[in-house]
Order: sequence, then structure tokens, then C-alpha cells
Amino acid sequence: MSDAVETIGLEGVASRAHQILDEIERAVVGKREALELALAALLADGHVLLDDLPGLAKTLIARSFATVTGTRFTRIQFTPDLMPSDVTGASIFNQRTGDFEFRPGPVFTHVLLADEINRAPPKTQAALLEAMQERQVTTEERTRPLERPFLVLATQNPIEYEGTYPLPEAQLDRFLIRMRVGYPSADAEWQILERRLGRTEDEAQLTAVVGREELLAMQRAIENVHVAESVGRYIVALVAATRTSPSVEVGASPRGTLALMKLARVGAALDGRDFVVPDDVKAVAASALAHRLVLRPELWVQRVQAEEIVAECLQAVPVPPAEPERS
Repeated sequence: MSDAVETIGLEGVASRAHQILDEIERAVVGKREALELALAALLADGHVLLDDLPGLAKTLIARSFATVTGTRFTRIQFTPDLMPSDVTGASIFNQRTGDFEFRPGPVFTHVLLADEINRAPPKTQAALLEAMQERQVTTEERTRPLERPFLVLATQNPIEYEGTYPLPEAQLDRFLIRMRVGYPSADAEWQILERRLGRTEDEAQLTAVVGREELLAMQRAIENVHVAESVGRYIVALVAATRTSPSVEVGASPRGTLALMKLARVGAALDGRDFVVPDDVKAVAASALAHRLVLRPELWVQRVQAEEIVAECLQAVPVPPAEPERS
């Protein structure tokens, strides 16, 4: 690693982050906000659950992030017959050596796209749990660490339930954020067509903006973003409000509190600040907390969304007064 990479500061993080987003926007048009959220998760060393309809560039987003950050990319298509060893790898007998040797599975990568993760049975879904939380894989009584960075970007279709296995709360809690891409605007969709006509091929050719080592340095630099006690207590109060809401059966866990803080720190860094303000927390609250809530059953019939409950908590919890800027 070069000295320049070792000493990257928050100004460098903001500059590099915007370069990464600009490059990805050459392929993913009109979705800057969604791309910023995904990048925030990557810089916060967390995982992303993309809960959206087919054809909305979910795979393209994952592949583009891997290309632009100079990291390895692997895709797993989750199906009902997928086995845990198809994810983690397995030992295979080598006739030449007369011994078993471990063949790493697709989880040994930097950016892993778990496509339609809810189509695999719980046993296979659980194969990702240790990798997502501990950044390691244990097979046949041996633990193998995963190389950093390690980002799982999982997708699921919110309107298809037949032949699927809903993710358990324990696994949902491992995702730093849940996000939706949504349909592009009319202007953005025309721009997609216009760019496709101009390049005469399906895929936009992206180039790496940073390398793996620089990306890791950017992650470390986020640790220098200051969180004042008043803002920290505001985060704690927001999460506590999800637990006491009359609409919620199970509120967000302390892992959700940490997720909210991590994302707020990244948001501050991308905004060119070395300190977090309440608006940084508000901007990511729904993405960080909504998927961690279990609503009361009677609300399912009323089609109440968890994001609405988070919005109610944001309205109810007092915002701390502004503190003097750090020099």
C-alpha cells in the first residue's frame, strides 16, 4: 500500500466517493440516491438487501461497484435445490495426492451478489450468516477467513411468494440496509435508451476508480468522523422508539443502533464533514431500521409499511440542538 493510500483523509474519501458514483452512473442512470446508499453500506463495511422488482438494475449495480472499486465479483443464483456447500465450498478428493482438498465456494470474494436469496431453503440461507457477521467460513471443523472488503448484496422480489422462503429476522438483522431502486423517471429512461444507441453494445464499459487497498483505507478513514454524545443519544432514542411503538411487535436491535451510527458517519464524510449532525441520521434511518422491525399482524392486512413506523419515530423523538462545529 502506498503512503498516499495509508494517509487518506476524509476530504479524500469524499472526493473518491463522488468519483466512484460518477463512474457507476455511466451504467446506472438516474439512481444517484440509491447508489449513494449502496456506497455508504460498502464504506461502512455492511451488507445490502435489495428488495425490488426484476429488471431494475440490481445485478448491474453490484457488478458496477465491483468493477469501479477494483474488487472481485461473484454471483450466486439462489434456487430451491442450492446446497450450503454450493455457497461455502467443499472438500474434494484429489486422486493425484490421495487426499481431500478444499475448493472455495463463491462466498470467497469481495462483492457477492446473492440473487433471489429467498428462493433457497433456510439451511442454505444460513450458510451466509457466519460469512456476513464474522467474515469467515467454518467447514469441516476448520475456519477460513474471508478477504476484506466483503459485501453481500442480496436481492429478492417483493411480490413473488410462491416457492420462496422468507428471510428470518436473525438474517435480516445482518443486513446493514434494505433499499429499493424503483423505476426510473421518463427522462432517465430515455437517457438509458440514448446511451445504449450511442455505444452500440449492451454493457457500458466501466473502469476502476480505486483499488482494493484504497477502498479499505476509505473504510478506515470513516472511523475519524466524530459523533457527539447528543447525536449518539438521539440515535439511541430513535431505536428505542421503535421498540415502544404500539404498531411494533419486535423493535430494532442494538445492531440496528450501530448500523444507524455507521451510516450516519459515512453520510457526514460524503458531505465533506468530520462530524455527524441529526440530518445525517434522519437520511438513513428508514434504510437502516425498517427491515429490522416486526409489525403487529393486524397491520399486515392494512398494508402498513415499516418505513411509515420509522417516520413516526422520527417525528416523535426530539432533535438535539446544534453543537458548535469542530475545528
